[in-house]
Amino acid sequence: MKTPQNKRSRWIYGVLILMLLALISFSMLPLVSSIVQARQPQNGKSSALSEQEAKLENEALGYQLVLEREPDNQNALSGLLEAKLRLGDLPGAIAPLERLAQLNPQQPDYSILLAQAKQQLKDYEGSAAAYRSIIASNPGEIRALKGLVDLLLLQSRGQDAINLVQNTLTEASEKQSQGSPESNTFDLTSLQLLLGEIYSSQNRYDEAITVYDQAIKTDTDDFRPVLAKGIVLREQGKEEAAQTLFKDAILLAPVQYKEQLKDIALKNQKPSVTDNN
Repeated sequence: MKTPQNKRSRWIYGVLILMLLALISFSMLPLVSSIVQARQPQNGKSSALSEQEAKLENEALGYQLVLEREPDNQNALSGLLEAKLRLGDLPGAIAPLERLAQLNPQQPDYSILLAQAKQQLKDYEGSAAAYRSIIASNPGEIRALKGLVDLLLLQSRGQDAINLVQNTLTEASEKQSQGSPESNTFDLTSLQLLLGEIYSSQNRYDEAITVYDQAIKTDTDDFRPVLAKGIVLREQGKEEAAQTLFKDAILLAPVQYKEQLKDIALKNQKPSVTDNN
């Protein structure tokens, strides 16, 4: 039976993940959205669904015929990828994804999607290789780092996940202290949040709070570490201190996040214990 504690923990990790990704600006491929368009049969609509599947299969066949003549035709590769995803044929999506990733080495979106697809298929070695390939060329790519961290945690390799992020933070700090232009490719606060998320997922709350305090000092105008610390304090039963941080986070947050943060402040409140924070 799932306990309230387990439910609360899943909620905490979900919030931390959303918080980590908040304010990270990146362009997403239109193809990515097709992943969430899962094929879910509905009563009375099986005929329409079959027609849609038949149409998608014909489209996929058409793209495959084009690729037999022009194997690097990116329009056909993208079309085949989207058709396969809409059909729910994830194994069939791997080949066009791999080729698109090879043809667009400076654009990590395809490689990230490839890593996610391989993880979904439980090809953990292939997924890790895809993530590491991205990180090798762009050590500060937070989406790839987050994906690899999640994969390592899935495999109960928490210390490897910690080492990955700590090493990246060390590299980022060194480049920043040297005044290297490459330092601009790292988001120190997001890296600190990712490290704190790992500690939180392992109930190592004191270490998480230490990281969040460092992140708050790194950027006093960023609401995310303030919110993260508040969530951890709430989990420790320090509701009064947590509410103070939630209020600070709401003040710091951009307008589009304020209502969501207000909801977080009101949800899953725990009885307060003595705060010695």
